[in-house]
Amino acid sequence: MNLVIDIGNTRIKYAVFENGRIIHDHSFESGLFLSKIKELFEKYPQINNAILSSVGKLDRKERDVVALFCKVHVLTNNSKVPFKNSYATPQTLGVDRLALAAAAYHHNPRGNTLVIDAGTCITYEMVNNFGEYIGGAISPGVKMRYNAMHNQTAGLPLLNPTELLDFIGNSTESCIHSGVINGVTQEVDGVIDQYQSRFQDLTVILTGGDSHFFAKRLKNTIFANSKFLLEGLNCLLEYNTN
Repeated sequence: MNLVIDIGNTRIKYAVFENGRIIHDHSFESGLFLSKIKELFEKYPQINNAILSSVGKLDRKERDVVALFCKVHVLTNNSKVPFKNSYATPQTLGVDRLALAAAAYHHNPRGNTLVIDAGTCITYEMVNNFGEYIGGAISPGVKMRYNAMHNQTAGLPLLNPTELLDFIGNSTESCIHSGVINGVTQEVDGVIDQYQSRFQDLTVILTGGDSHFFAKRLKNTIFANSKFLLEGLNCLLEYNTN
């Protein structure tokens, strides 16, 4: 059994894999790390290997806690990857983006794949049909856009993301929702169009915690997979273990 742990900007997610399939996954606040990991290994003592991925600076205590129970690989820019990495500054490439590229290559090794991750930021990762990661884009995420309008203006309220009823707002609140949700939708569709004009038979994967706000509104055909990053981490764990 494998354990993958994704330490994000706001929450920690983990998944237990057996024979390449997720048999258990969960997310929690960072302050609960110690207790949650202990509970997990009590339930799954057969876990032999784990991978830790953190978008920020990894706390050594977190690594040491997991290492009490199994072998641990900390994902870094120096970890082995199964694809060709043509990113111009690989030392600055986030490990979360590395994992998404690995998942794209694993699921479609001979095809063109664009992965869109709607999290704190919206990231676009492109792996071409030569098995080459060539980069993508980073854009403000849904909540970041709400926060920016509130924090950088004098009168706009801070709102929580919500489903959009109409793209034409008739109140300040509905106009903000339209600006964010409809704006993100149009952005994502436009980016997909750009990639489709350059890459034939493009497969588009949509993932991330905020993807549900606009997934059904996209005019382009996509495949939604909320566990895609976790699957990429498991691929990298297998690749670096073997």
